[in-house]
Amino acid sequence: MSVSPDLHRCYVQVCQNLGQPENRFIAHVLQEADRNDEITRTRGFTLKIAGNSHLVPVQRVTDDNLQVLVSVLHTAAFVTGLDLRYNILTDVGAKTMAAFLQENSSLRYLNLMFNNIGTSGAELIAKALHGNGNLLHMRMTGNKIGEKGGMFFASMLQINSTLEKLDLGDCDIGVQCLIAIATALNQNKSVKAINLNRPLLFSQEEETTVHLALMLKNNSFLLELHLCKHEMKNFGVERLCEALYENSSLRYLDLACNKITSDGVKFLGKLLKWNQTLQILDLTANRIEDDGAIYLSEALALHNRTLQALVFTQLPQNLQV
Repeated sequence: MSVSPDLHRCYVQVCQNLGQPENRFIAHVLQEADRNDEITRTRGFTLKIAGNSHLVPVQRVTDDNLQVLVSVLHTAAFVTGLDLRYNILTDVGAKTMAAFLQENSSLRYLNLMFNNIGTSGAELIAKALHGNGNLLHMRMTGNKIGEKGGMFFASMLQINSTLEKLDLGDCDIGVQCLIAIATALNQNKSVKAINLNRPLLFSQEEETTVHLALMLKNNSFLLELHLCKHEMKNFGVERLCEALYENSSLRYLDLACNKITSDGVKFLGKLLKWNQTLQILDLTANRIEDDGAIYLSEALALHNRTLQALVFTQLPQNLQV
């Protein structure tokens, strides 16, 4: 008979040992986990301590709360995922998490979306992943780590060979960081999905798209690429299409909320007549107009048999530029 992991009792004890007050939300999640028989049967359980939960009253996780939690998780090898999105963790909490990543051998999924982690916290976490050979999916969305913080993750991609999914959307990364990530992905063989949505770009030259296109020519392992809000225009989408003629791995391309018009969609229509690997194409909130819709429909009706989802909505007239 399996023995209950009793995470809650361990949590209460660690709070007492460290002189920290209990976080009611963490205590509730751990009690629910203790009652979940799945834990005693499998080695793949995600603790969901999301600060935006509407199912129960939430007391958001602080840096001090995290210190207690990781002390509990050190002996909980069955916890393979940790969801801490929408809490109030700072660079101090990032330091605690970085130390945990260096020591933990069971965590496969870590979600830190929309906390308050900055550049120094990003550095600590990214460097911890240099030697971590277990984490498969890392989500940093919405943490304003900036250009410098993003560069630490770009460097990490040159060293880490196990991470499969990385989410750096809405992190205020910039041109040099995007170029560095594209360069790292030229050699990286483990990353299968990357989210680079909403960078801070002040150039109109689309050099980041050019570098990402060059990466797609060389990378045969990436399956999913998110480039939402990249200020991409027809020139950029043409470069991507040129690259995708030589790429036979990408399955999901997200180009939502860019500045692609029907002229740019024409390149995509031609690509879809030939491409047999792309399964999802997101063109939401671009200016494809009727002509663009015709280019796509002709490709799909007469040639393409592999695309499974095409997403597009026309921008309202008053929002078109």
